[in-house]
Amino acid sequence: MSHRMIPAPGEPTSALLRACLVLGGIAGAAGVMLLAMAAHMDTTGLIETAAQMLLFHAPAILVIGALSQTRQSPFLLYALILMVAGLTLFCGDLASRAFADRRLFPMSAPTGGTMVIIGWAAVILAALRIRAR
Repeated sequence: MSHRMIPAPGEPTSALLRACLVLGGIAGAAGVMLLAMAAHMDTTGLIETAAQMLLFHAPAILVIGALSQTRQSPFLLYALILMVAGLTLFCGDLASRAFADRRLFPMSAPTGGTMVIIGWAAVILAALRIRAR
């Protein structure tokens, strides 16, 4: 069993790593853009909260991808899906309320927040079931 953390040259890149790099980059960029907007346009405070959620979770998304390159756990993919879908609902609802004065749909922010929490629970389960590639 190998204990290396960095893949050997020529080793294929995990599809989950590629997805996490894209999604983590989008979350980070969107978070920075929303923080800038919050500083100049938002009077509700909702945009700042959405930006913070995106910026707090962008590194976690990147770490899920990095782990997928050297380790295997069926829960890493579930964690990613739950976090990204949850952040989309939560932050999308906050942005919709701040900019358009309407919700995405009833209970969208609480549903998204719950999905993010379950995503973190999937990270815990991944830690319990992780093994070398």
